[in-house]
Amino acid sequence: MPPPKEVWSSKLGVILAVAGSAVGLGNFLRFPGLAAQYGGGAFMIAYFVSMLLIGIPICWVEWTLGRQGGRHGYHSSPGIFHVLTRGRWGKYLGVIGFIVPVMIYMYYVYIEAWCLGYAANALAGNLGPGVDFGAFFAGFTGAGADGVAVKFGLHDVGLFVVLVYLLNFFFIYRGITKGIELVCKIAMPALVAMALIILLRVLTLGTPDATKPEQSLGNGLGFMWNPAKPVVERLVDDEWTVVETIASPDLVPAYEARLATDGSERITQTSALANLANPLLWLAAAGQIFFSLSVGFGVIITYASYMRRNDDVVLSGLTATSANEFCEVALGGLITVPAAFVFLGAAGVIGQGTFGLGFHVLPEVFALMPAGQVFASIFFILLFLAAVTSSLSMLQPGIAFLEEGLGIGRKRSVAMLAVITGFGTLFIWHYSADLKALDTIDFWIGTVMLFVQATILVILFAWGMGLKKGWALLHEGAEIRAPGIYRFVLRYITPTFLITIFVLFLLQNVFGWNYSFAEPAFHPTGYVRDLVGPDANPVARRSVAFIGAMIVLTLGLTAIAGRTWARRETAATPDRS
Repeated sequence: MPPPKEVWSSKLGVILAVAGSAVGLGNFLRFPGLAAQYGGGAFMIAYFVSMLLIGIPICWVEWTLGRQGGRHGYHSSPGIFHVLTRGRWGKYLGVIGFIVPVMIYMYYVYIEAWCLGYAANALAGNLGPGVDFGAFFAGFTGAGADGVAVKFGLHDVGLFVVLVYLLNFFFIYRGITKGIELVCKIAMPALVAMALIILLRVLTLGTPDATKPEQSLGNGLGFMWNPAKPVVERLVDDEWTVVETIASPDLVPAYEARLATDGSERITQTSALANLANPLLWLAAAGQIFFSLSVGFGVIITYASYMRRNDDVVLSGLTATSANEFCEVALGGLITVPAAFVFLGAAGVIGQGTFGLGFHVLPEVFALMPAGQVFASIFFILLFLAAVTSSLSMLQPGIAFLEEGLGIGRKRSVAMLAVITGFGTLFIWHYSADLKALDTIDFWIGTVMLFVQATILVILFAWGMGLKKGWALLHEGAEIRAPGIYRFVLRYITPTFLITIFVLFLLQNVFGWNYSFAEPAFHPTGYVRDLVGPDANPVARRSVAFIGAMIVLTLGLTAIAGRTWARRETAATPDRS
C-alpha cells in the first residue's frame, strides 16, 4: 500500500518554504556585489525587467506544472514531465530537475558550513581586529591547497560540514510538514529579524572615520544605488578604461586634483542608458534572477506538487517572489555594500565577488565596527539560516525522485541520497585548492543547466502542453488572475529572452567573444582551457568527469523509474476485457 500523500499544512507553509528556497547567500552577498559593479540603479532596471519577463513567468510555470503533477501523484521533475508529456522520452526531459538541485547541494552545503563556522568563530572572538581574513578564509575553507581542509577543529571547516549534513538530513527525513515547513516557519522570520537588526546598525554608522569624510553612509548608499556616477578613466592601449568609481559628485574636485598630469586620466559621467547598453549587465541581472528566485532548479516544481488540488498558485507565487525580493533588495541591498563602503571605501567593494565580499570584506568591516563581534555573529547566523532553508529545498527533489522512481520508502531514499551527495561533497571538500572543483561544478551545473531547464519548462508550458490549457491550469483555484499580457509573454517573450541570454552567456563565458561585430574575436575562457589544451587543470577535468558520471547515473535511474511508473499506471487502469 503506498504511503499517504504528503501536503503542506497551510498556504503560509508553502509560501515560506518556496521563499526559503529562494532566500539564500545570493540575496545578501551576490546581489549587492553585482548591483554595485554594474551601476546600481541601472542594474536594478535590468533586474526588474528580467524578473517581469523571465522570473515571474517561470515561477508561475513551475507552480502550475508542479501542482498538476502532484494531482497525478508525481513529485519529481522526471515524474511530472512523464505524466504531463505522456511520451516515452518525456521523463528524460526532467532529469535536469534532479541533477541540478542534488549537485548544487553538494557544494552549497559546504558553503553553508562556512557560514556556521564563521558564526562560531565570531562568537568565540576569533574574527576581531588584526586578523588576516584572507589567510583565515584560505585556511578554513582549504582554498590554499587540496586536502588541507579535512580537519575538525574550531578553525577548520570539517566539524561544521558534519554538523550541517546531520542537520539537513535530520529535517529532510522528517518530511514536508514536520521537516521543511517547520524549519522555514522558524528560520524565515528569524533571519528577517536578524537582518533588520544588522540594517539598523548599518543605517546608524554615519561617517565612522572623521579623517575620511567621503566614506559616509550617504555616499555608500549613493555608490550602491545611483544609476549615474562620475568615474575615473585611464588610457590603456589607446582605449579609455574605467579604473575607479567616484561615490558622489561632491568628491569630483578632490579626484581632479589627483589626476595624472600627462593626460592619461580623465573624469567622465556614466549614465543609466549607457550602462543598460552593456550586455554584461543584462547577463548579470538575468543570472541573478535565476539564482534569486530558484527558477529552473527543480525545487519549485517539486514543492508545488505537494499542494492541495485547488490551492492558488498565482497569488502564492507572487507572494513568495515578493518575500524574496524584500530580503534581497530592501535588506541585502542596504546592508552589505554600504557597510563595506563606509569602512573600506569603493576600492574595498568593487570586484570582490561573492566569497570575497562575504568572507573577506565583511569580517574586516565587523572587526572595525564597535561591538563588531556581536554583529558579525548575528550576520553569519543569518547567512546560515538563509543557507539551510535553501539546502533543504535542494534535497527534496532528489528524495521525491528516489521514492517514486524506485518505489522505496523515506528511510532508504534518504540514506541513498546521503551517500550520493556525501561523495560529491567529499570530492569538493578534498579538491579545495582555489575552490576549483566547487567553481567548475557551479558553472556547468549551477549556471549552464539552469538556463536549459528553465527553457524546457517554458516551452513545455506554452507550446508542448498548449498555452490555452496551461493558462487554464494556472488559474484553477486562483485568488487573483495573472495579467492577460502574460499569455503573449509566456508564448513568445520569455522563451526568446531566455534563449538570447543563454546564447550571449555561452558566447561570453565559454567562447570568450569580445562583443564586437565589426572585429569579432573569440578567446576560450578558463572554463574551457581548464578542460582542453596544454594548461588543462586535472581537478577541473575530474569535476566534469564527476558531472558526467552523475548524468549517466541519473539517466539509468530514470530508465528504472520509467518501468516503475509504467507498472503503476497499468495496475491503475481498470480491465475492460
